[in-house]
Amino acid sequence: MNRHEIDQNLDQTDVVLPCLDEAAALPKLLRALPRGFRAIVVDNGSTDGSPEIAGELGAKVLHEPRRGYGAAVHTGLEAATSGIVCFIDADGSLDPADLIPLVATVRRGADLAAGRRVPVGWGAWPWHARAGNHLLATLLRRQGVQVHDIAPIRAARRQALLDLAIADRAFGYPLELLIKAGRAGLRIEEFDVAYRPRAAGTKSKVSGSVRGTLRATRDMAKVLRG
Repeated sequence: MNRHEIDQNLDQTDVVLPCLDEAAALPKLLRALPRGFRAIVVDNGSTDGSPEIAGELGAKVLHEPRRGYGAAVHTGLEAATSGIVCFIDADGSLDPADLIPLVATVRRGADLAAGRRVPVGWGAWPWHARAGNHLLATLLRRQGVQVHDIAPIRAARRQALLDLAIADRAFGYPLELLIKAGRAGLRIEEFDVAYRPRAAGTKSKVSGSVRGTLRATRDMAKVLRG
């Protein structure tokens, strides 16, 4: 991206939403995006009409045939044109308004601003998912990356992320991002964000079951070993 393209996009920020069967959450979520934020919904093989709903609501819709959180997220990152890019889960558990302070932090000089989830309401964050996240965050801090969450909501400088050359295309993607950001000396800031139960009618691929959490932890463990 050249300087002219960046300057044209200073007043707009792309928001990447990896999506797999999130039709029940997308309408409310996309309508709640703050002014100046543009949705890039990367569909990862939905069968519930998610991409059609997203398109009708004005989102840019991309299709990523390779299954995996990282595959969807990275496709969105590559397609984004704004200098700062945001990422948020498409399940309705997070408030898009929390993207505003994250972007402001990056504009003030941070390379990466990440949300630290604070559960609100019963069932927002099952014990097995929280335990896995706690373990991984502890290991990250031991490596010098001072975060407390493998954040599903974040804002970062687009080119800084591309320069990290993140290779994982599964659930290990956000962990690899944080590890490489720390090694590269990027300035990372973390903020509390409310974490609510996901929208009714959607199902978590990670925290919705112990099996899903174990699968994600396995992917992340591979990143740690690598």
